[in-house]
Amino acid sequence: MFDPSGEKHQLAGFDARERGFNRPVEFLRTSSGYQATMRYESARIVAPETPGTAEALQQLILLLQQQGYTQLRSQQSYRDGIYLGSQELWVDYPDRPAETEVGIWGLLKKWFGHGPD
Repeated sequence: MFDPSGEKHQLAGFDARERGFNRPVEFLRTSSGYQATMRYESARIVAPETPGTAEALQQLILLLQQQGYTQLRSQQSYRDGIYLGSQELWVDYPDRPAETEVGIWGLLKKWFGHGPD
């Protein structure tokens, strides 16, 4: 059975199609820790269980970055069920480095100016 933790964050950035978004992230207490969850369009994104909420948020960020989300940042909006408004600072998460293509295909894309530098 899931139990809300009383902590929420706002998560903002760009999705894989480069559209801006700002969504709440909730933390669910599980039998062995916490999970961070976020709804985006018709998807519900759930991070793996971790010992604490900070680790759960990091796992959610990693999961989103693996799906092509960029320029992610978060701000805590609730602590122990108390609304914080905009009191907390935004935390930025650096984008993952782009994977470079190798082999002849990668060389051709780079040569014609369509690949990474």
